[in-house]
Amino acid sequence: MDQATATTVFESLASGVRLDVFRLLVKQGPQGLVAGEIAAALGLPATNVSFHLKALTQAGLLTGTQEGRYQRYRANIALMAELIAYLTDECCAGHPALCEGLGVPECLACGSTPARTD
Repeated sequence: MDQATATTVFESLASGVRLDVFRLLVKQGPQGLVAGEIAAALGLPATNVSFHLKALTQAGLLTGTQEGRYQRYRANIALMAELIAYLTDECCAGHPALCEGLGVPECLACGSTPARTD
């Protein structure tokens, strides 16, 4: 992932509604939801949700599949995993002891468990 893509993803999630939509679709897993179900679950007008779904799709955070008259949306978990990897790929610079005290169970970059001193 490059900085421009990461910035686009973050800008898309900077809206509380979009963050709610993404999290809702993460919970749904691969089955996803159609736009009307998303609007109903979040208690929002369909036109409002449509605007946010378009922005999330353009950012790559959602995929949409046509099902008759409806569009089914799914969270792009692979993109989110790529974003997390982009953010943490320099974690501890290969020295897991540096992760000690950060409150993480393992180094985000290398997967090593930080040394415990207690």
